[in-house]
Amino acid sequence: MAPGEAQPGPGAVPRGSAGPQAAAARKQRASARRKAFSLFVKAKEVPAAYPGGGAAVWWRCCRQTFCERRGIHRHVGTQHGRDVEQQATRLGPPGRAVSAERAGGQSCGELCEALPDTSGLRNEELTSKVGEVLLYYCYCEVKDPEKLCAWQKALCQHLHLTGKVRVASEGINGTVGGSKVATNLYIEVMLAQPLFKDILCRDDFKSSAGGAHCFPDLRVGVFKEIVPLGIDPKEVSYKETGIHLTPQEFHREVEHYLSQSSQGQSDTILLDCRNFYESKIGHFQGCLAPDIRKFSYFPSYVDENLKLFKNKRVLMYCTGGIRCERGSAYLRSKAVCKEVYQLKGGIHKYLEEFPDGFYRGKLFVFDDRYAICSNEDVISACRYCGTLWDQYKLCSSQHCRQLVLTCLSCRKKGLTACCPVCQEKELQVISGAPGQALKEECECTKRRPRVPIERISQGTRGTGED
Repeated sequence: MAPGEAQPGPGAVPRGSAGPQAAAARKQRASARRKAFSLFVKAKEVPAAYPGGGAAVWWRCCRQTFCERRGIHRHVGTQHGRDVEQQATRLGPPGRAVSAERAGGQSCGELCEALPDTSGLRNEELTSKVGEVLLYYCYCEVKDPEKLCAWQKALCQHLHLTGKVRVASEGINGTVGGSKVATNLYIEVMLAQPLFKDILCRDDFKSSAGGAHCFPDLRVGVFKEIVPLGIDPKEVSYKETGIHLTPQEFHREVEHYLSQSSQGQSDTILLDCRNFYESKIGHFQGCLAPDIRKFSYFPSYVDENLKLFKNKRVLMYCTGGIRCERGSAYLRSKAVCKEVYQLKGGIHKYLEEFPDGFYRGKLFVFDDRYAICSNEDVISACRYCGTLWDQYKLCSSQHCRQLVLTCLSCRKKGLTACCPVCQEKELQVISGAPGQALKEECECTKRRPRVPIERISQGTRGTGED
C-alpha cells in the first residue's frame, strides 16, 4: 500500500473484484441488444420482386421502404433506439450494468434516500407562487415501492411541492407543482437517482406554467399500476408497447393520414386514448375519440371493437404518453392491427413543437387548472345554451363529481349542474327534504354506455364530440 493511502474498511470489496462480473454483464447486454436489433429489423421485412423477375426482401418502416439492409439498419439505429432497448431488456438478463461512478456508489436498482441540500436557498425561492407544473413517468423495476413512496413524499415536502405521485413495482408516475427553483431541483434529484439511471432523462419531464397552487395538497401512494388500466402489469406489460414516434414523425403521419382520409383511402386509425371529457375540449383533427369515462374501460373498448382495428395501422396519443404505453401494449396483444404507433411525450411534447399543428382546442390536465392552452380554438360548447365554451367547473351537486361546461351567462341563471337530474338533486338538498336518499353517482352517467361500440364505415372518423 502506498504511503498515505487509506486503509480499506471492514467489509470493503477489493478493487477490481467486480471486474469479471461487470464485464460478463456488459457482454450479455450487448448480445441481447444485437439480437433485439436483428428481431426488430426482421419484423419489418416485406416481400418484393426484382424488375427482371426473382424474389427479394425489402423493409418497410415509418412509411418508408428500404431496398438495402444498410438503409434499414441506419433508420432503426437512429429512430428506434428506445424500441430496441426495450426489446433487449426483455431478452437480456434482469437489471442493467451501471458503473459505480455513475450510480453514485450504488448499484442500479438501489434507492438513494438522500434529500438535496437547500440551505443555500431562501425560503421565498422554494415557495414562490410563480412556478410550473411537471408531468413525468418512468417504467422500471422497483423492488421496494413503499420505500420509494416514503422518499418521494419526503422529497416533495422538502421542496414545498404539491401534486400526485403514483408508485408501483413497475415504476413511478407523477405530476407536481411548485416554484421553478423547486421543480428544477426536483428534476436534478430524480435524474441523479440510481433507481432511474439510464432510463429517465430530462426530456421525459413535461412542464407548463403553474405552481403549487394548482393542487390542493400532496398525495403520494403505492398502487398496483402507475396508470390504472385495470389489468395486472404482469399480464400486459409496458415492455410490449407500440413503436414510439417523435412529435415530428407523428406530425408527418397525421398529415399523411388526413390527406388519405379525405380521399377515402386510409388504412389508419388516429386513436385518442383519453377520456371523453378530455377529448371534448381538444383533440387531433380526424381522430377517433372513444366515449369512455375512465382509462380502465379502454381494454373493454378494444375488445368490443376488434373489427374496427383489424388490419389497420393505429396512431395512438394521450396527454403525456403514459396511457399509450399500456394501451398500445394491450392493443398489440390482440394481434389484429398491422402496426401500432404512439406519440412519444404525448400531446404535451407535440404542442411544444407544433402549437398550431393538427391538435386543436385545449389540453385537459388533471389539476385545478383543468386545461392549458396552445391555440385560440374553442371546439366545445356550453351544456345549456350551446355557445362556444371550454372552461370546466365541477358539478354543483354535492352528490356528483362530474365536470360541466356551463358558460358565465348560464351560471348566473343558476345552471351549474352537469344535467337537469343533478340540478334537481341540488335543489332537494338546499330545501332540506327529509328522508330523501340521493344516489352518489350522476344519473347522466347511467345513460352513457360504459363501453361504446363504434359503428363507422371505412373513411368515417370520430370527432371527439360527446
